[in-house]
Amino acid sequence: MARRSETKPDGTADGVQEPVDIDTLGLDAEAAQDIAIARKDEGRPEKATHALASMLGPAFVAAVAYVDPGNVAANLTSGAKYGYMLVWVLVVANCMSVLIQYQAAKLGVVTGKSLPQILGERMGAAGRFLFFMQAEVIAIATDLAEVIGGAIALNLLFGIPMLLGGCIIGAVSTLLLFLQGGETHKIFERLVIGLLLVITFGFIAGLFMDPPNPLAVAEGLVPRFSDGASVLMAASMLGATVMPHAIYLHSTLVNDHFGTGVDRPSVPEMMHGSRIDVVWALAIAGSVNIALLVIAANSLHGMGGTDTIEGAQHAITQVLGPAVGTIFSIGLLASSLSSTSVGTYAGSEIMKGLLRVKVPMWACRIVTLVPALVVLAFANNPTEALIIGQVVLSIGIPFAIIPLMRYTHDREIMGKYADGTVKHIVCLAVCAVIVLLNLVLIVLTAMGKA
Repeated sequence: MARRSETKPDGTADGVQEPVDIDTLGLDAEAAQDIAIARKDEGRPEKATHALASMLGPAFVAAVAYVDPGNVAANLTSGAKYGYMLVWVLVVANCMSVLIQYQAAKLGVVTGKSLPQILGERMGAAGRFLFFMQAEVIAIATDLAEVIGGAIALNLLFGIPMLLGGCIIGAVSTLLLFLQGGETHKIFERLVIGLLLVITFGFIAGLFMDPPNPLAVAEGLVPRFSDGASVLMAASMLGATVMPHAIYLHSTLVNDHFGTGVDRPSVPEMMHGSRIDVVWALAIAGSVNIALLVIAANSLHGMGGTDTIEGAQHAITQVLGPAVGTIFSIGLLASSLSSTSVGTYAGSEIMKGLLRVKVPMWACRIVTLVPALVVLAFANNPTEALIIGQVVLSIGIPFAIIPLMRYTHDREIMGKYADGTVKHIVCLAVCAVIVLLNLVLIVLTAMGKA
């Protein structure tokens, strides 16, 4: 119960608890009060605004994983085959991704460590090595889809052979990675965010050329299926939503965002900033994915040959014109460059956290790039590798989200910021749905039905 005390000369009451504003909702009472006190100490509203702006960025870097070439192919195929029917799947998937990415950011903010670091501290040498091996396979599968997507984009734009295109993507993304870390880390973030904006424009341009019927899009928000194949498509879209490397990396990015010797905001303020960062970043990524499905449903529905990225681009060019087709290819190229850079960055952090060794970024780049170049050199249809890559990613998802949900509920790790019972139940439910759908996708793929 608040006690009454005399009013001080400045008009405030001594001993009366500072009220908590709406921006602190979602935190426990003690953490929310920490934010209120921190803001009172800041003195000026514009200083708080500046502090919030300084915390934005990590989620936007992680968000490029949600608009990689694999997702592009899946969304275009869904829209072309089923129209607007599965729009609701992407909406649900995006809501799940907001929760999971915030949990990853929260873990990094509170502990000051990445998820791989915490895993490495709780495993023996053999466990760390085995966990690293599966994570490295996931990194290779991720890079496979992203390099292939970039090679396809260069082929569509300039007629460059696929293998040479893959080499160009590898070289440019490696140069981008040299900016990661240290004093140039902010430059890396800004470049990746810039590429995300190019992706956004490149993939939604078709909506302006041929606007969809809003009522038809709204009908797609009603959960339903048409047949067993549509259920499988929904399972693959939901199951492939969460990218393991985005989870590992986001818990690192929130700390790498602040260089050495830079004053960091308080933990409650960083959590508040991370929440806004995640919502905005995933809103953009989710909007891009939904836009791709809507474009395909509105302009490509029923057309043949749209089950590959090349076929979809040719169909877009045919229906919406060469200008939109070119803009789409530029968006695909930006998607590849940004997502492959972020994927390699994640692989480096996984290695450092689990094996406790720091390997040069260029070495990590070579490890994940070579398999993609081999596929480009010998595969008859490299686009098929995107499907295989999604299945491999599905295998690695439980290894990322299960420890994440466990650690964010552990008071020994998170202290007063540990998830409460209700939130933990929600997180476990989301985790169970994603894992189950990925298991279904893996089984059906093994049976030849995917």
